[in-house]
Amino acid sequence: MPDSAMCMNAFHEAGPVLPVVPEDVHDTRRVLLFGPPGSGKTTAAEALGRRLGLPVLRLAPRPQDAQVPCAGLLELALALPALPGARELTARLDEAAGRPGSPDGAGSALRLRRQTAAVLREAPPMTLMVDNAQWLDPASAAVLGWALRLTPDLPVIAADRTWRPGAESHWCGEDTYAVRIPPLTDPQVATLLSPYRLAPREVTRIHAHSGGNPALALALADASRPLPDLDGESESALPPTARRLVGEWLDEVPAQVQELLTFAALDDRPDLELLGRLAGPATEALLAQAEAAGLLDIERADRRIRFTASAIGTELVARLPDHERRLLHTRLAEAGRDSVRRDRHIALAADGPDPRTARRAADAAVRARRRGDHALAAELSLLAAQCTPHDDGELLTERALTAVRDAAHYGDLPRSRAAARLVLGHDPTPAQHVDVLIALIDASGRRLHSADELFAAALHAAAGQPDLTAQILIRQSIWANINEGDPHRACALAGRATALAEAAGDTTTAAMALTMQARLQRILGHPDAETTLSRALPLPRTAPLPLNATPQHLAARHALFDDHPEEARTALLPLLVEAERTGDTEATVDILRSLAEAELRAGRCARALHHAHRAQELTDATALSPAPACYTSALVEGTARRTDLALAHARRGVDIARQEDNKVFLSRNLLALGHLLLVTGRLKEALQALQEARALEELQQVRDPSILRWHPELAEALVALGHLDEAQSLLDDTRRTATDLGRLAVLPPLERTQALLDAARGDYDTAARRLTEAADRLRRLPLERGRTLLALSHTERRGRRRASARAAAQSAADLFTAHQAHPWAEAAAHMLSRLEAAPAGGHTHPRLTAAEQRCAELAAAGASNRDIATTLTVSVKTVEATLTRVYRKLGLHSRFQLAHTITPARE
Repeated sequence: MPDSAMCMNAFHEAGPVLPVVPEDVHDTRRVLLFGPPGSGKTTAAEALGRRLGLPVLRLAPRPQDAQVPCAGLLELALALPALPGARELTARLDEAAGRPGSPDGAGSALRLRRQTAAVLREAPPMTLMVDNAQWLDPASAAVLGWALRLTPDLPVIAADRTWRPGAESHWCGEDTYAVRIPPLTDPQVATLLSPYRLAPREVTRIHAHSGGNPALALALADASRPLPDLDGESESALPPTARRLVGEWLDEVPAQVQELLTFAALDDRPDLELLGRLAGPATEALLAQAEAAGLLDIERADRRIRFTASAIGTELVARLPDHERRLLHTRLAEAGRDSVRRDRHIALAADGPDPRTARRAADAAVRARRRGDHALAAELSLLAAQCTPHDDGELLTERALTAVRDAAHYGDLPRSRAAARLVLGHDPTPAQHVDVLIALIDASGRRLHSADELFAAALHAAAGQPDLTAQILIRQSIWANINEGDPHRACALAGRATALAEAAGDTTTAAMALTMQARLQRILGHPDAETTLSRALPLPRTAPLPLNATPQHLAARHALFDDHPEEARTALLPLLVEAERTGDTEATVDILRSLAEAELRAGRCARALHHAHRAQELTDATALSPAPACYTSALVEGTARRTDLALAHARRGVDIARQEDNKVFLSRNLLALGHLLLVTGRLKEALQALQEARALEELQQVRDPSILRWHPELAEALVALGHLDEAQSLLDDTRRTATDLGRLAVLPPLERTQALLDAARGDYDTAARRLTEAADRLRRLPLERGRTLLALSHTERRGRRRASARAAAQSAADLFTAHQAHPWAEAAAHMLSRLEAAPAGGHTHPRLTAAEQRCAELAAAGASNRDIATTLTVSVKTVEATLTRVYRKLGLHSRFQLAHTITPARE
């Protein structure tokens, strides 16, 4: 399409990702959209133009046009050739172009203003859009600004990358509505990049690297090579298109600002104090320019400097010649006050291996590790190895092995690989070779590619050494369980590892192998699971083990499975202290997750939220798989705070687990998703998620129903949707298995669902008795007890025993409120308010019309607005309006409440 064109609403429909523009903009005649290059100003301008509903006249000056007087006016005139005024303006510009220094003189300027105003007045109804307004030549801007004052009803949209808040008035007019185009969120970037079919982790990395700049995100996704990774060497240059975009962005600020930003890019935690020592009194003014250009944010609390897109720092560093980069690191070392970070800069300033620098970096890594700065410790460990002279092969190998382990603990696979290359390049012993490969496997986690080849290489290196072979077999067992979903093979591998470790007298490896074997036996419902675990618990350990792979951690997990949260918490707290001390991030996350579950089961929602948030933050700050933390966050958020946030966590966990082919956490996140959909009344979606979780668990041959309790949730969804026989069959099978295995903790939730099934069949007396007995058995688990009492209230209400229904609802509300389970407390409070407000005639809620009642019943059954519209043969808007009236009459605010207020429609 030409740069200037009258567009009669002929724009292609924009995709699902549009920059956010305030809704009230359409009430304003003059709008200025500003932001950095690639931020989506043009897309937003086009969307806003469509929203205004008028034909759009688009001007789009180029950089070279900025130096040509009246180029913008000529573009305007040529875009409207049918107008007499436009032809006159074109002739006047042609005439002026023939005279040097044109347009000159007051007379000529006045004529241009008069003719431009005439053109705008003669033009048919339209919206004037000026894209790339920063390149509109000053002469045209002055004339156009004057003419626009005489045509106040003409809508104008300008997209300008250089205008800043606080600057002089824009030529659009003093009443212009200025809108900064915000960066895209992580979900928006995921939608934008959906055609590339990238893994969620890669999308997250692109979002961080681009800062939500859509053009930069597309350039990074479109690159043929991967994004630059920290691997202990200089960061790679960005792809050419991305370099051009970031270069244009940096060109918005002077060279002096770019120089200061380069110092920030070279430091790992730049702040105002450090940069002030480098740039002096001008620092804040220089940074203000960078902040106005959208290049960085300044955290006011700790005065930290953060690039809005990490690609900015990547480009600044990539531009530097090696000698200049070393010089700047030297200046940073001199300016630094933190001894650990000062030693980092000294190591990065080194010109080749140096024993003194290597020793300083190694000592600094120890200090960083002790204070819990594990990312910095991993970088310093690798720098220490890289600065060690190659002729000291033994010390180099030792330091490189430390770097591999530090990076593996932090989930930093690229840095692990860089350190591994150093080890493998210096003729390591078989034990060192295997140590490196195991660390690489551990750092890869659930994202291991070419697993067969890596395991084969490790087994080859360990040939003839049973203790080393046992360590590799343990990792193979983990892989077989999580990624292959084959617990029988995993259990066999763990058994072989146990035998080899015991034969070699390696009690540390034997403890790890027995723990893995016991874990798998519990999954498979093997009667020897506890015996195997009891063999592992007393074994002495002569070498450190990952804390989440110890028998003590598994014993705590078993206590959770058996509904002994206090016992689990007591065992987990010392493990957390040790995991944090050693800097094992993956173990810390796993233990925090277990603690969150224990606190939630015990009804301590605030503590559960704290642990879940810490696990999520640690995960998001490292290269660990987010799927486990998402599962825990979904469980805790959905119970303790907000179901919408919980659903977002669950959906993210499902997507990531699918991408990683992680069957274990796919089924867990599906359970969390299904549960949340169930309690918010979206029954069809809940059933789909829970049935997939069931299929996955059966595929993985999980027999023990205490490990992942999808059974009562699925049965409840089946009951709610009227599949009573299928629900009964599932309950009978699960109850039988739980009894055979002695998993008595599973029975009360099954009884709760059985009671709902009894009530659905009209047997309210039996249902109430079951629920009362189940509630009595759940006194140690207050939230499960509250959920059971709420079910009892529903059942008693349906059985027309309103006094009993009120008592049960009050007890549930008291429990949920006391334990800060806010979504459940809200549901119980609404149930109670309806029972208290019900008239004596037996109505349990304000009178609804027949149409409102039917609409509410379908919504409570989980039907979408579109499904309801189809069923009732009305429009979606009619459904929305009807549900709004229902919510108002019943005093509700969400479908979660509606699902607990209205008896769902049977299908």
